[in-house]
Amino acid sequence: MHRNGNRKAGTGVHQVRLAACALLATATVLAGCERGSESGPDESTAGPSGCPEVHARAEAAVSRAEETDVSWNGPTTGPAAEPGKTIVYVAQTMTNPGVAGAANGVKEAARVIGWNVRVIDGGGTPAGIQAAMSQAVAVRPSGIVIGGFDPNSTLQQVSRANAAGIPLIGWHAVATPGPSRRPELFSNVTTRVEDVAAISAQWIIADSGGRAGAVLITDASIPFAKNKSDLIRKELATCPGVKLLSYENIPIPDASSRTPRVIASLLSRFQSRWTHSVAINDLYFADAAPAFRAAGEKGSGPPFNIGAGDGDPSAFQRINSRQYQAATVPEPLSQQGWQIVDEFNRAFAGRPASGYVAPVHITTADNSDGATTWDPSGYREAYRKIWGK
Repeated sequence: MHRNGNRKAGTGVHQVRLAACALLATATVLAGCERGSESGPDESTAGPSGCPEVHARAEAAVSRAEETDVSWNGPTTGPAAEPGKTIVYVAQTMTNPGVAGAANGVKEAARVIGWNVRVIDGGGTPAGIQAAMSQAVAVRPSGIVIGGFDPNSTLQQVSRANAAGIPLIGWHAVATPGPSRRPELFSNVTTRVEDVAAISAQWIIADSGGRAGAVLITDASIPFAKNKSDLIRKELATCPGVKLLSYENIPIPDASSRTPRVIASLLSRFQSRWTHSVAINDLYFADAAPAFRAAGEKGSGPPFNIGAGDGDPSAFQRINSRQYQAATVPEPLSQQGWQIVDEFNRAFAGRPASGYVAPVHITTADNSDGATTWDPSGYREAYRKIWGK
């Protein structure tokens, strides 16, 4: 089945990117975003015959991921609300839509459970984040959220918090969800990079009917991002009918200047052979849009573009208006904020972390219902019941 719908044109909105590096670099030091270079095409996925079995599995996985009326599959039991707690949310920068969205979820949940929340903005620089963490530890709160930055960049402050018995919970702080030993985190709230990578590649396989010419965009200077793109490439290679035309390494700090030039070059080289794109973050398509537009490409595609992570409001706006982005794999930011509060409540009660990891979701113009965030149902009611609120 070919999944391309009638995607009509509209108006796109560019994404704020001041801290996109930190959102992606969950397992690397913030200062590690370095300049890189483009990579050439990968010929190994070329093939003339499609992939009926792989395509069928991809169709099924994508259909599940596109569902919006899904039942809550997270925790339904846990400790009642601990009273009188104060949480400090240390933000990599509140100009990062993901960091800010998770912070807003924490604040909303804290109002329900009856806690106080203070947000300290690190301003997007290593020095600012270290200062924010020092300030957070100094006020001796009940718990600290590491919001979108690598704890290894603030090891001194993390060690002081650990020594003071202040539980730390990360949002996109390390590469994997759940508890962390080094650095010591009670839990880390994030989706699984393996799941995000796989479903974004499966969307291309499903959307193209197993016959696509794809471009993959990454920032290879960030280990987490490179790992994600390697996983995407591996999944695309399961379908012989999908050819990876080019693997482009565009460092996030250079995205606004380099992406338009790269897109123009790719359009010239591949023309109609280029049918789909996947990028490790939605922001690349904000920068790609002017080049597509200048070349006379329709906003509704081809190429049909999917962002393998983030799902900030501007990505939703591009998708809803069918302007050079067809899909994203968004984080459920508000739900993750509520989960952070619940994980703290478990820590305060001497219970283990819940172990919950949100399933991946795909947003398209056909299932977004005009929304600008992915906000699944059921979690608010479930957490209220657990907390006795």
